[in-house]
Amino acid sequence: MHVVYVHGLWMPGDESLMLRRRLAQQGMTLHPFRYSAVHSVMSDVTASLHAFVRGLPGDTVHFIGHSLGGLVIHRLLERYPQQPAGNTVFLGTPSVSSRAAVGAARFVALAQLMGQSVAEELLQPRERRWTYPRPLGIIAGTHPIGIGQFLAHFGEDNDGTVAVSETRMPGATDHIALPVSHFGLLTSARVARETALFLKEGHFSLR
Repeated sequence: MHVVYVHGLWMPGDESLMLRRRLAQQGMTLHPFRYSAVHSVMSDVTASLHAFVRGLPGDTVHFIGHSLGGLVIHRLLERYPQQPAGNTVFLGTPSVSSRAAVGAARFVALAQLMGQSVAEELLQPRERRWTYPRPLGIIAGTHPIGIGQFLAHFGEDNDGTVAVSETRMPGATDHIALPVSHFGLLTSARVARETALFLKEGHFSLR
């Protein structure tokens, strides 16, 4: 099984190593897609991702998006709907907007470091829906470790960067929250198991 992993802001793709190894034990090959959220607009990122997917063998390709990476996948399917069949998992993706990003944007230096893709996708409220013909599973974290909690003052369950409520997207097939941080979504064995199950069967074990 071929799985395309799309990383989040300020990540290189290599942070998926533990997830990659755990999915390999489930017979899955993880292909990290690398891009620069800071120096690229979303239209260029999705065009590159489209070409990346077309270069993979087979007629089934699954997607995993961590944080901003989930929105890259959402935009890919919006712009290039004729993708191979497969399932999709979002890990801590802020589907509506990001209070942490909005808080960071108040500081000029941080706003410049976030780049155009974040400005396009996360600084204004969105009413995104999942309308694509592939199952979407969303995993949120509830262990608040990260500077986002100081920028956003969530006052609700969050992973230190994204609130659980921000990860919900109408039209998604399944949604679960686990006691991990935003980065911990990539290192947790439990998250890896739930991700593998959803990619294979289209649902999580927790209901």
